[in-house]
Amino acid sequence: MTDTICAPATAPGGALGIIRVSGPKALDIAGSVCRCITATTPANTVHFTRLIDGTEVIDEAMVSVFKAPHSYTGEDAVEISCHGSQYIINKVLELLVKKGCRMARPGEFTQRAYLNGKMDLSQAEAVADLIASTNAATHKMALSQLRGNFSSELATLRDHLLKMTSLLELELDFSDHEDLEFADRPELLELAKNIDNKIQKLARSFETGNAIKQGIPVAIIGKTNVGKSTLLNRLVGDEKAIVSDIHGTTRDVIEDTTVIHGITFRFIDTAGIRHTNDKIEQLGIERTYKKLHEASIILWLIDEIPTSKEIEEITQQTQGKSLIIVRNKIDKSPAHQDDVKLPHPPLYISAKHGQGVAELEEAIYQAANIPAFSENDVIVTSARHYEALTNADHSILRVIDGLQNDLPGDLLAEDLRLCINHLSEITGGQITPQETLNNIFKHFCVGK
Repeated sequence: MTDTICAPATAPGGALGIIRVSGPKALDIAGSVCRCITATTPANTVHFTRLIDGTEVIDEAMVSVFKAPHSYTGEDAVEISCHGSQYIINKVLELLVKKGCRMARPGEFTQRAYLNGKMDLSQAEAVADLIASTNAATHKMALSQLRGNFSSELATLRDHLLKMTSLLELELDFSDHEDLEFADRPELLELAKNIDNKIQKLARSFETGNAIKQGIPVAIIGKTNVGKSTLLNRLVGDEKAIVSDIHGTTRDVIEDTTVIHGITFRFIDTAGIRHTNDKIEQLGIERTYKKLHEASIILWLIDEIPTSKEIEEITQQTQGKSLIIVRNKIDKSPAHQDDVKLPHPPLYISAKHGQGVAELEEAIYQAANIPAFSENDVIVTSARHYEALTNADHSILRVIDGLQNDLPGDLLAEDLRLCINHLSEITGGQITPQETLNNIFKHFCVGK
């Protein structure tokens, strides 16, 4: 990476704008725009200066100086904090390019940080997740990954795999030396089982992480004119859906999100379930059933006691999901003794007036069953990471099976290498043959 790059690091429209410059000539090029900066300017210093184009003063700014390897990218870097005028930012970028910079490609600063060893691939991905975080939970998960907690877990697995690989390499390369002692198979089996348990724990966390990252889907179902659209509007705090006394108003799926206790929920208002000859409405009802199957939580909204057939149908359609029965319009139709006929006690609300909605939100949050976690816990959120963990687990399970069936070391070593390679896809690092050899000499006595 011999070229020096520049780009705005802040979104347009703010009072201030930051322009980032990184590369071998960052100080020289920045110094041609703000005269107070030179190649000898001390690192980790901030300077007040004027941004100059020849004799024309463009702006007054604060300039921060960083020197390799102690910068975000691991290169010499300068950050220019000027006023947020788009004219000023464009003018400064134009000058920097004229003096020898190249406009950075999307994500190139973080790419350079990875290539320069400032972070691994999982941490680089966490940068994008942190920027895109929309609630406390996604922010906490991204911050944990950015701080290297996931990388640390993988590093521990890597050390265990390296130990197993080294033991097997010893067995393969020095088996003709009778005076050498190798770890017995039970020890290797125990180590492989511990690795498998750890990989499976990480993989299982993806269900929680993906749900939090994408938003937990909640389908609102029920007959026509029962108040589904009114409830959606109440939950998301916006007039998202059309509310009308006319049956069949909602003919398509309407979605919006809200945050409850730091978790994003995706509420889906569906077409009212009823028998109709209207082809458009029928299509909406078909989509209702499709969304019902995709949702994790079902809000069955009623304003009267359903028939036994309706209860049976909804119970069958919602098997394996969290079903919350919601009795709406209690301002008009209060609790009734026949409510005991329902599969379980309903929650009583008035979507129109907001009565009972806070209790409903709490019930929705509890139904999501999101485990408590801190910034130090590792929650897998990337489908790419989950796939790599799943493939790694398949490989280590073959190692366990091979150890239990006393397969030769060369076959076990091949599955171990596959496990290592799959985990390496997450962070971008691999265990090389030289590293295995170094580990053998470091931890094992080859020549007595």
